[in-house]
Amino acid sequence: MSWTYGKVNGMTWGWTGARGTWATAEAGRSMAEMAKLGINWVTLAFAAYQDHPQATEIRYQEAPTVTDDELRGAIAKARELGLRVCLKPIVNCGNGVWRAHIGFFDQDVPGEPSWTEWFASYERFIGHYARIAEEEQVELFAVGCEMVQMDRREAQIRAMIAKVRSLYSGLITYNCDKYQEDRIAWWDAVDVISSSGYYPTGTWAAHLARIKAVVETYGKPFLFLEGGCPSRQGASLRPNDWNLVGAADEEEQARYYEETFAHCLNELWVLGFMFWDWPARLYDAADAAANDDYCIYGKKAAEVVSRYYKGNVFIG
Repeated sequence: MSWTYGKVNGMTWGWTGARGTWATAEAGRSMAEMAKLGINWVTLAFAAYQDHPQATEIRYQEAPTVTDDELRGAIAKARELGLRVCLKPIVNCGNGVWRAHIGFFDQDVPGEPSWTEWFASYERFIGHYARIAEEEQVELFAVGCEMVQMDRREAQIRAMIAKVRSLYSGLITYNCDKYQEDRIAWWDAVDVISSSGYYPTGTWAAHLARIKAVVETYGKPFLFLEGGCPSRQGASLRPNDWNLVGAADEEEQARYYEETFAHCLNELWVLGFMFWDWPARLYDAADAAANDDYCIYGKKAAEVVSRYYKGNVFIG
């Protein structure tokens, strides 16, 4: 399938997808506030859980993961606001270890947890949401996010994507982690290449050149399915580090967004962004200056994003 949707003025909404937080009037107001920035796409991102990085059971139909009804309701709200939808189910570890460390022995060993067992569970998980994506006619479906150890399992990934294609007829992407765009050998299996664009200030030009070479090799559309920077001192140098210690600083966040747009708008092959992130429960706008997280609501970075998104630069 080919990309026919123009540029992506996107935002990621609803993370982590905690049960009970999406089907509320508060969540509806949150998405409506987000749409005011000039958004034309939303990524609905939510987590299912396995106990730890070597567990092989992914639990996706129990708390704290949002219910299917909550998910369908969020899609309906996005449609009401005129937004196209990317559905992004994500696996997290219940013990707090980052999903990039999920991994097993290269070869299956009797009595030890294995990639074979894990992929069987992952296919059930991702297949469930692929069916919902098909029923709801979602435009884009992400078959994974930042699974760095999984990325090497080419044969099993290709089989998993084939299973998804048997259930879902729309466009498929995979959200690789930052720095991994040129380390994946199976980009031909998806329709859209995407990555998490958390690149430090001053490094955008080099990384865009590297990513462009990958995009040209595979001849696929590309977008940043994540990106952004916390409003925190020092965050522009470590935009992926949500644990960074520093005082709230919305000026630094705004400068980072300006730099991101300044570099990426020159690269016509970059379709756009699904910036991270916009929660279902917003803080009070009066508290925005003291908030040091990624969300740009009420902050100077929101003015930057709105200016670019509404300036006919990224509107498609």
